[in-house]
Amino acid sequence: MDGEQIVVGTPPGPSTAGGAAGVAMGSGGGSAATGPVSLNTATVEQLDTLPGVGPVLAQHIVDYRTQHGGFRSIDELREVSGIGDRRFADLQPLVGP
Repeated sequence: MDGEQIVVGTPPGPSTAGGAAGVAMGSGGGSAATGPVSLNTATVEQLDTLPGVGPVLAQHIVDYRTQHGGFRSIDELREVSGIGDRRFADLQPLVGP
């Protein structure tokens, strides 16, 4: 999938747990165990682990959150620059407000 990231050569630990979860979610497993990523509290690094989200789009999400006082619903993610219908459909089951 375009934008999917796979972390290689990093020891497991608290700082890479998000990356490992992102890979698991991107491959179709693990999302139930880790739960959705919160759009209101996730860091740029945590958002960057989502499939199709890179550092620039992750920053756009954080900027939108800052400018609008947070996300009241997942549907607001559609208003972020760079998120179209397809990317929204991919992210919707992986994120929460």
